[in-house]
Amino acid sequence: MKNRYILLVLSLLSVGQFSILNPQFSIGTACAQGVTVTGSVQSDMLVPNEDKATKFVKGDPENGYVDNFMTNTYADVALQSKYVDAGLRFEFLEFPLPGYNNLANDFKGWGVPNIFVKGKLKQVEITAGSFYEQFGSGFILRTYEERSLGIDNSLLGGRVVYTPYKGVRLKALSGLQRTYWKLKKNVITGADVELNIDEWAPKMQQSGTRLLIGGSWVNKFERKEFTLVPTDPNYRYNFPRFVNAFDVRAHMQRGGFSILAEYAHKSQDPSKENYYNYNAGNVGMLSASYSKRGMSFLAQAKRSKLMSFRSQRNVPGNCLAATVNHLPAFTMDHTYALAALYPYATQPDGEWAYQASAAYTFKKKSALGGKYGMTTKLNFSHVHEGNTTYYQDINLQLERKLTKKFKLNFMYMHQRANMTVIKRESDIGMVNSNIFVLEGKHQFNRKHTLRFEGQFLHTPDDQKDWLYALVEYSFMPHWMITIADMYNVGETNRHYYQGLVTYNIKSHRIQLGYVRNREGFNCSGGVCRRVPASRGVTLSYNYNF
Repeated sequence: MKNRYILLVLSLLSVGQFSILNPQFSIGTACAQGVTVTGSVQSDMLVPNEDKATKFVKGDPENGYVDNFMTNTYADVALQSKYVDAGLRFEFLEFPLPGYNNLANDFKGWGVPNIFVKGKLKQVEITAGSFYEQFGSGFILRTYEERSLGIDNSLLGGRVVYTPYKGVRLKALSGLQRTYWKLKKNVITGADVELNIDEWAPKMQQSGTRLLIGGSWVNKFERKEFTLVPTDPNYRYNFPRFVNAFDVRAHMQRGGFSILAEYAHKSQDPSKENYYNYNAGNVGMLSASYSKRGMSFLAQAKRSKLMSFRSQRNVPGNCLAATVNHLPAFTMDHTYALAALYPYATQPDGEWAYQASAAYTFKKKSALGGKYGMTTKLNFSHVHEGNTTYYQDINLQLERKLTKKFKLNFMYMHQRANMTVIKRESDIGMVNSNIFVLEGKHQFNRKHTLRFEGQFLHTPDDQKDWLYALVEYSFMPHWMITIADMYNVGETNRHYYQGLVTYNIKSHRIQLGYVRNREGFNCSGGVCRRVPASRGVTLSYNYNF
């Protein structure tokens, strides 16, 4: 049985391999009688090795290490024409990568969970099947796919988009939400209207002013569920069968200035995640930005309370499944390894969040800009609830080109992360850290580039200090070699390393390597997935046509 599944994965990969070995054959983008075919294949594979030092051992159900071959594989294909679009996605997750199994017991499986048909005629667009949608900033509705987090909360049902007049767009939808390989029986229904006021006002268009006003409504119908009150087993909770959420927003742009104000309200929605709180939820946001050549500013503030919104109320709070909405974190998504060591996850029970950033480029041949100019970036974020600080981050970045071929980036960051709040089950408490990053890039010629990173994290908390080093050499246009090591010098004295070789040709990307990963969190936009420790040979393949 196992061999049959592996052969199925290899057969998908052979589609892309055939077009590599046979240049005259290309799946490519095909057009016949006005029909365009596009698609992609993504497969991340691991042949694991046991690592008792990090507790990555065979048979560990928490890590999902149950087989000698592990893979997350996806294949998409879509057909587009003037009046009809259609598509489907095949997923092979029978032996998922470490950390995906502990999202839920339902993550394993394989098949075609996503299929749709869309009809387009003048001002009307109708979709039947699986679809993704977002109203406004996503406060009351955001369905999306994020494979790195194991999220696919699409809706299976119908959606209508109608543009009756210039500057007016209406949406209506209803469906059941996907949770891994199952559909929640509870129905999600919604409607949205957006008015582009500037399209009715020639003077606004002449002045370059854009004004959008929008409003949304989302309803969850949840079947009756009986849950005993823990403090008194003689009583049961009386859950509302309907939960309604409303959102209003306004977005104005003029020149380089932009301002967005948005507010959402959600009716009573007691759940396991909010400890069966019967108060209504709300969130308000104000964001303003300004940019012109060589300069930009951003300031944001958000207040949220009891805005966890799921299609099933008794899903554990640390589970990413059944999420209907999205609350942006208002913290910087760091790409450097040690800067991302203690990421922030949005707390839907309630938080105040603030973020401000500024960037300025000193001109060439100025006193601070030097011969080639210099860009400075400053970012500050702070999240708290009451008198408790959840997260704070202030970082300064300098980007300067020293010669025509050599560029240097420097970053300093001071971070405070309350891991007891962020991880919920943790007793680590507040982690205070100072992080230094130095990145250099030297382009020898058009084909050869060397990039390096050196990072240091100092903290008296948790596992104490860390060091990180990376060297990456590119032989354009096909090859890239990467060697990196993250070393804990404070407590465990343990190395977490990776050696990778990447080959690119046309629309194909193949990466082979050997890695040892530490336990941690993978976060995107304030949503985090626990990643267990792992070690082994990795192979990744990506193809777009």
